[in-house]
Amino acid sequence: MAVECMTNIQSMSQPQKHHHQDHIEDEAPLVFDASLLRHQLHLPKQFIWPDEEKPCMNVPELVVPLIDLGGFLSGDPVATMEAARMVGEACHKHGFFLVVNHGIDAKLISHAHSYMDDFFEVPLSQKQRAQRKTGEHCGYASSFTGRFSSKLPWKETLSFQYSAEENSSTTVKDYLCNTLGKEFEQFGTVYQDYCDAMSNLSLGIMELLGMSLGVGKGCFREFFEENNSIMRLNYYPPCQKPDLTLGTGPHCDPTSLTILHQDQVGGLQVFVDNEWHSISPNFNAFVVNIGDTFMALSNGRYKSCLHRAVVNSKTTRKSLAFFLCPKSDKVVSPPSELVDDLTPRVYPDFSWPMLLEFTQKHYRADMKTLEAFTNWLQQNRT
Repeated sequence: MAVECMTNIQSMSQPQKHHHQDHIEDEAPLVFDASLLRHQLHLPKQFIWPDEEKPCMNVPELVVPLIDLGGFLSGDPVATMEAARMVGEACHKHGFFLVVNHGIDAKLISHAHSYMDDFFEVPLSQKQRAQRKTGEHCGYASSFTGRFSSKLPWKETLSFQYSAEENSSTTVKDYLCNTLGKEFEQFGTVYQDYCDAMSNLSLGIMELLGMSLGVGKGCFREFFEENNSIMRLNYYPPCQKPDLTLGTGPHCDPTSLTILHQDQVGGLQVFVDNEWHSISPNFNAFVVNIGDTFMALSNGRYKSCLHRAVVNSKTTRKSLAFFLCPKSDKVVSPPSELVDDLTPRVYPDFSWPMLLEFTQKHYRADMKTLEAFTNWLQQNRT
């Protein structure tokens, strides 16, 4: 996917680097070794965020609708209409909602959380076998030390590609085994199964989104049927000065839909009505939010929402994030029903690999990613 995208992008002029990006040029990158840094009382300056962006620990709880998918999954038309209404209401407000009775096996969720320790608790040198290369989105990342030199997130991640195409049924397992070794075969199996479950759940949510926007439940489901998505394991080690740093900085997801499962530690915050709010963990629920790509697909009717993650001084926090993305050859363009004289096109046509490459090579994702990407596309198409 990235190779195809490079072909599309290299012919375009380079955008100016975002002023928050602070790419590392000549200096040797800082190494984020969680086994050492979690005990340090003095944080390296690269992890200390500006005063206006430092976290608030005691923030109000966000009122997020809890949407029961049981009736929808069993084919109850009344329950389905109610679920679609609630999804639409949430997406008009802030783009975040919780789903319960989602049909995902609780044991699979538990295994997906517990197997994270098999990777993140090994020495740094072993994790670096899966080191993420500059400009790529898959692999192990210890903070963003190789990419940025300021406002670094206090976290480690392992990201990998998922494909729902028929001939790609073992993509996740094969990648993890080939990268980490045969001893990670069961590890790979767990996350292959988890991604399959997330893809199916995503398609169901896409039906509800289609109904809520009046384009029918098949419209977006068909668009994402053969999705090429991203799975990310987030690992936030304790920090002795959690009031100085962030686990993940403020951003809107550039992808289409995010399905997040939090452990019981907590740390997710969402910016609504000009203040930060928390979304407390609920093991029985998934947190779902709209991303920039779906905002473009909805012609701006549904908004992606600014969010971040905070850390604490005592307990490691873990989360599982599945980012639904369209197949690389799909053109992101809103259905005709969502475009008229009163609501003209807001964003130009694009493909997901182009936006992905933009965020990996040219722009650090924030609340204006889609706006910056749109401006860049328009400048290069004139």
